[in-house]
Amino acid sequence: MSMMIASAWLAILSGIPIGLQLGATGTGGGILAVPMMVYIAGIPVQQATAMSLVIVAGSALFGSWDYGRAGLVKGKAALAFSWAGILGSWVGAYGNVLAQREMLLILFGIMLLLSRSLVTRHSHILAGTQQEEYCGTRFPRTCWIKMAGLGLVIGALNGFFGVGGGFMIVPALTLILGFPSRIAIGTSLTIITLISVGGILGHLQFGKIDAPLTGLVVLGGATGMFFGMRLGAVMSTSAMNRVTAAITVGVALGLIVLNTVKLLGVQL
Repeated sequence: MSMMIASAWLAILSGIPIGLQLGATGTGGGILAVPMMVYIAGIPVQQATAMSLVIVAGSALFGSWDYGRAGLVKGKAALAFSWAGILGSWVGAYGNVLAQREMLLILFGIMLLLSRSLVTRHSHILAGTQQEEYCGTRFPRTCWIKMAGLGLVIGALNGFFGVGGGFMIVPALTLILGFPSRIAIGTSLTIITLISVGGILGHLQFGKIDAPLTGLVVLGGATGMFFGMRLGAVMSTSAMNRVTAAITVGVALGLIVLNTVKLLGVQL
């Protein structure tokens, strides 16, 4: 009984940094979920990917509701982005099942490095540089086309890797579509919630999800999200980005090195 209680507390505590990062920056929650479940809980990578989507979706839903109350979510933009994202996420979930464990984790690490490079390159915009609102207000037909294309690509990454995709959604909303940064984060959380549903449905066709463990980590993620949103409002974006960068690069390099060694058959 004591071991079950300890495991439950560990599951809750492990979800807190996921929600904390997601709430503070609108990005990055999923980068912690998959490695945590694979290497700490010993869950197979495909199942961990599916569980990660549930965790990210639950945390993002909580954050989306809070941002929505403050008027920082653009509903039309979220729907335009998400309908194609749901389709892409389902396709990505199918590809995840076909991938070899080590290769999947190596690709996951490479994806993290690329995402960090993207965020770093445009950190001045993510830090709050305001642009003229475009799709956030007028939303002409071209915005629907742009968002559908972006949603399809990001949705595929969502289903394949079990990540929310906020590391691409927030820059896309600010750089390509002209959203102010705070509205981009709130809208990103709504999009993450919606497209993650497509990935979850896709994964459920090929396996099962450990519901009790997932629920406990979601509880931790929601707790972290609550504090993350408040932390993001008072902590400088540059400081938050430095912490996020260190975590992302560390996890990425660890995944790439460890799984490349395993793939080559080298005994550690």
